Amino acid sequence: MKRIEELWKKVYGDNESKKMDDLMKLLDEKKKKNKYFQKDKKWLEKGIIYSLYVDHFSRDLKGLKEKIPYLKDLGVKTIWLLPILESPMQDQGFDISDYYKVRSDLGTNEEFYELIDLIHENGMKIIFDIAVNHTSVEHEYFKKSRSSKVNPYRDWYIWNKDNKKYNSTRILFKGMMDSNWEYDEKTGEYYFHRFYEIQPDLNYKNPDVLIEMINILSFWKLRGIDGFRMDAAPFLWKEEGTNSENLEKTHLILKIFREALDYISEGTTLIAEANQPPKDVVEYFGQGDECHAAYHFPLMPKVYLAIAENKPEYIIQTLSEKNTPKIPDNCQWLVFLRCHDELTLEFVTEEERKKMLNYFLHDKRWSFREGEGISGRLMNLFKGDIRKILLAYSSMFSIRGTFINYYGDEIGMENNDDYYKRMKEITGYSDSRYFNRGPFDWELLEEIKSGKETDKLNLHKKIKEMIKTKNENEELFNQEAQLLIDDGILVSKRYKNGKKLLIYNNFNDKEKIIEDIHLEPYSYEWILKEE
Repeated sequence: MKRIEELWKKVYGDNESKKMDDLMKLLDEKKKKNKYFQKDKKWLEKGIIYSLYVDHFSRDLKGLKEKIPYLKDLGVKTIWLLPILESPMQDQGFDISDYYKVRSDLGTNEEFYELIDLIHENGMKIIFDIAVNHTSVEHEYFKKSRSSKVNPYRDWYIWNKDNKKYNSTRILFKGMMDSNWEYDEKTGEYYFHRFYEIQPDLNYKNPDVLIEMINILSFWKLRGIDGFRMDAAPFLWKEEGTNSENLEKTHLILKIFREALDYISEGTTLIAEANQPPKDVVEYFGQGDECHAAYHFPLMPKVYLAIAENKPEYIIQTLSEKNTPKIPDNCQWLVFLRCHDELTLEFVTEEERKKMLNYFLHDKRWSFREGEGISGRLMNLFKGDIRKILLAYSSMFSIRGTFINYYGDEIGMENNDDYYKRMKEITGYSDSRYFNRGPFDWELLEEIKSGKETDKLNLHKKIKEMIKTKNENEELFNQEAQLLIDDGILVSKRYKNGKKLLIYNNFNDKEKIIEDIHLEPYSYEWILKEE
C-alpha cells in the first residue's frame, strides 16, 4: 500500500489524500473477497494466445463454451476475447457503454462467469479487452458529462471552449478523422477524442476516474479474469505542448493499476496495447513493476518484408539490442503476424513502406490510415501461398515471445468482402479492418477435417504441429534463441536441460542445403534432439 501512496502523490500531489484513502478502502474490501490465486505467475509465457471476437467465432457465450474442445485440440493455452463489454458497436466493441456488463447479444454476466470457469477447468487462461482511455458517447458517465457544464461528471471527460487545446497531438485515424475535437451543441463546447468522435477520452486528471477504472478491473479480476489487454494505454495522460503520448504520468497510472491488482493478489497479467517503437514500448514494463507484457509491433512488418525480399536480415536487425532493448526477466513480448487491426507500417522507413504497399496492398480498399497500414488476412496478403504463411509462423516460433494467433488464420480464412460492405453501411466508416473481422468459417474447418488433401489442410496440420511441439517443450521455447543467418536461411538455436532445438527457415526462392538438411524454397525444418 505504501507503494500505491508514493505513486499516487507523484500523479496528484498532496491535494487528493481523501481520494487516496477511498482507494485504499476499496482495495481492502476487494482483497477480502478475492478467491482466485495464481500459483503460476508466468502463465502467459506458455503455449499460444488465441484471439477472437465471440460473436464472429461462436455467435455468443453459450456457443463459445461448445467451441472450447476445438481450441483445446489446437493447443491453445490462453484465450483472448476481443471486446465483449456492453457497447453500441460503432467500433467493434472498443466503444464501451457499460464496463460491468457483457453485451446482451452475447449473453448474460452469469453465462460469462460459467464460461470463465469452463476455460479454467480445461487448463486455459482468459484475458479480455478493456478500453482504459475512452468510453462510448452512450456511456452513462458521458451522458451526464454532456448534460450541463456543472454536472459532477463534467470533468470525467476533457472539455474545452474551442478545438485549439492539445494541438500537438497527432490524429490517429488519418483519413477517417480530421480532428481530435468534436463540437457538442448542447453545452457549446468541444470534447476531446483520440479515436472516433463516438469515443470521448476519459480525464485521468480527475482522480475519481482512476479509482473507478481500478474498481472495474478488480471487479473482473474477482470474477476470474486472468489478464487485461488495456486498449490505447499510451494516451491516458494529456499535457499541453506535448504529443500526449507515453507521458510520465501515463506510466505512473499504469503502475498504480499493477500495484492495486497485485495488492488484491498477484498473478493478474496486464498487457499494454502500445503501438509504439520498442524503445518506447519497453517503458511500459517499467522495472518489472508496470505491465507484464507488450506487443512487438515493429517485428510484424519486418517478417513480411523479409519474405518478400528473401532477406531474413530484417528480422535480425529488428531484434538487435539497438532496436529491441532488453526487458525485465518477469516480462514478455507478444509476437504476431496478424491482429484484429492491420499490418501496421508506422515503424518502417518511408522506403520500406512504399515497398510493403507494393508487395502486399493487392486491393486499394485494404489501405488503412492513408497507407500507414494494410488490412487483410494472411491468405490474402500472401496471395494464398501456404509456404510463405508457414514460413512466417515458423519464424515467429523461432524467437522468444508468446505468439498470438488471430482466429481463422490457422485454417486459411480469407478477407470477407460482404462483412466489410455491411459494416460500412451500418457504421458509416470506410474502415478497412472490417475485411479481416468477419465470421469464423466453420464450413471450411469441416472441409479440412474431412481429410481431403488441400493446401489449407496442410496449413492447419503444420500449425498444429508447431503449437504441439511448443507445448511439449516450454522450457526450451522460453530460452533466448541464438539467431544467425546463413545464405538466406534464418537459423534459431535453443538449449535447455540437455535438449536442443534447431529451427531452419529458408527465406530463399531456391532450394538450399544447410548442415545436410535439404530445404525447399520458403520452407522450414525443426529438429529436436537430446544433447
